Amino acid sequence: MHTYQTFEQLERDFYNYERLQAKLDGLSPMQFRTKAA
Repeated sequence: MHTYQTFEQLERDFYNYERLQAKLDGLSPMQFRTKAA
């Protein structure tokens, strides 16, 4: 489990790594990048 010093760090990590996107076939941005590579 990762701990964050600020809410902004948590928000940035969630936005870049965990949020699921319908336009990316239900993958998170990081999963989509990995799949595309």
